Amino acid sequence: MVTAARELLAVRTPLDAELMVSDMIGAWWGRRVRGGDVEQVLGEGLVDYAAKAGTPASLTLLICLAYLGTARQGAKAEGAALAMMESGVARPGWADKVGAVKPAGCYVSRDAYGDQDTVICTFAYRWNEASRPTDRHALVVVVDYNMSGMARDAWVSSQVDKLLEQARIEAAGNPMLLFEEIQPEQARALLESAMKATREPKTPPPVSDSYSAYHAFARARLKALPPGRKRPAPLHIEAPYSRERRAMLAAEFLASDAAEHLSDPSAASRCADHIIDYGCEQDFNRPLRVSPTKCETFLLDWLPRKVMLSVAEQEAMPHVLSAWVRFAARRTALPEQGLRATLDAVWEATGKFPEAYRDPTSFGLDRPLLERLLPDGDLSALARRAFAFPYLQGVHNGIDLDRLNPSDEADRRTLLEIDHGGLIDQEHLAWHEEIATRLWEGDPPQLWEAAQRLLDLGHDRHDVLHVLIEIAERIGGDPDELAAALDDIADIPDEI
Repeated sequence: MVTAARELLAVRTPLDAELMVSDMIGAWWGRRVRGGDVEQVLGEGLVDYAAKAGTPASLTLLICLAYLGTARQGAKAEGAALAMMESGVARPGWADKVGAVKPAGCYVSRDAYGDQDTVICTFAYRWNEASRPTDRHALVVVVDYNMSGMARDAWVSSQVDKLLEQARIEAAGNPMLLFEEIQPEQARALLESAMKATREPKTPPPVSDSYSAYHAFARARLKALPPGRKRPAPLHIEAPYSRERRAMLAAEFLASDAAEHLSDPSAASRCADHIIDYGCEQDFNRPLRVSPTKCETFLLDWLPRKVMLSVAEQEAMPHVLSAWVRFAARRTALPEQGLRATLDAVWEATGKFPEAYRDPTSFGLDRPLLERLLPDGDLSALARRAFAFPYLQGVHNGIDLDRLNPSDEADRRTLLEIDHGGLIDQEHLAWHEEIATRLWEGDPPQLWEAAQRLLDLGHDRHDVLHVLIEIAERIGGDPDELAAALDDIADIPDEI
């Protein structure tokens, strides 16, 4: 990278240099390295290596890293660059302008469904003597609300006027599009929230191929936007729905004309609760937002992974969802073509729903057992809870296991004692109880992920539990250190 930085000496503008270095930093964005954070191992490592090189190219790289890097990288790069400049190392004439930009206007293009926002933030470098902006450019970021509100694409354009005019023309001729100017404070809040959502997944997020190249540039440009005295909420964030408000909304739906044809009121009521919960918990408190993609995701992805439905609910759900679409579209004034497209998507997904939703009782587990393992109905917890408590049926030493509740603290300890044949000291039992409780709650998620990796390698269940105990005991109560240690597990050490 330090060798490649020689190309920076040939560029003519700070914008070109910033984009080149942002692309360089993107080489490790989202990657993982064993034994440390990638930004520390590679990012700070690059700063240290460039500082030792002491060349004009490495100085130019450090100047760009001081602006584009993380806070730690930026501080280290700035200090190293100042030391090199004091020693007389030459730098390009444009180097003093790196990052010296002013915001010139922010805009958003959004679809009527609310599926995504395309945010356009325009900037210019220091104004020249004629009071005209120089090197105008636009940062464009696509925010996808069907993917947890994450930023999934980004790019930069120097054709600012052409870009804005095209966006206006597209919105003027399409009732499903809206284009408007927004306050810079709103743009900053929206994009900071979106970029944070992109960082959070433990697996590589489903972003465009170009996102990593522009990530550092976008992160730095957001700092040029004013935060405001009071940070505004992102545009997509709505007030939380209380349980009472959710129940009222469900009652309004069930009493509406849209729901009058539903033949099983009890199943329809429970299905409506799931639809509302999904909109509140997975879509930023927007249960009334409907779109083809959101409905397909709810019916074919989220429900099969997360919710244990009764047979009646499985039969009713597609019909309730169609009724909900009609009800919600009227409440939100969704254009007619949007309503038709959403109903068509629900109709197509209905044929796939029986295959996508596998009733857990089809795996040989009876419903009373499932209800003990899933008192909260969280179907995604089934595997880890069954791993934590494998003995829940039958009789052991006169104890009827079918009557024990693994969510109850006293019953949980009894189940763990039975799991060990009753031969276990109390301190070790306490650690098994700690791990079992964490697995039950899914906290942290890395615990079950690590257990699955070890099980896939063919290790015995008790050996896996003992590895998890050893790590939890060694790390202590720091959640971040525990998550990092669990992430690093690739196999069971020989000494375990």
